[in-house]
Amino acid sequence: MSEPPSRAFLPYPASTLSPRIVPTDLSSFKARGIAEVERDLQQKLIELREQYLAAIDHFNWNKLVYEAQIQFEPVVGETYHLYESRGRRMLSMIGPDQWSMPHLGSFRLNVDRQWQLVAAGEGVDPRELFST
Repeated sequence: MSEPPSRAFLPYPASTLSPRIVPTDLSSFKARGIAEVERDLQQKLIELREQYLAAIDHFNWNKLVYEAQIQFEPVVGETYHLYESRGRRMLSMIGPDQWSMPHLGSFRLNVDRQWQLVAAGEGVDPRELFST
């Protein structure tokens, strides 16, 4: 039969004469951890909100362009211009500097058939466009 290990090698005190165990104060560790986690999560929430708003704007611009009158088949990679005339919207190849119609924005057609906003028209408020 084997002998029990010596009490001197135990990871905890085994006698009343052993040094006292004093618990470590972890309040500063917890406070720092909570502050860091809250700061990181707050930043992630801000980033998610920005991504969400950008996705909504992207959707609304695409909807606006696709609902406009288009008299030609757009080519991927080219830039086109959205105008408003007599209460209707139309997509054109004519640039805003060549035409006096109210210019809503310029768009490039991506490979995935999504319209990427290149530049909004001067004085155009997207919130007003999207609310109608």
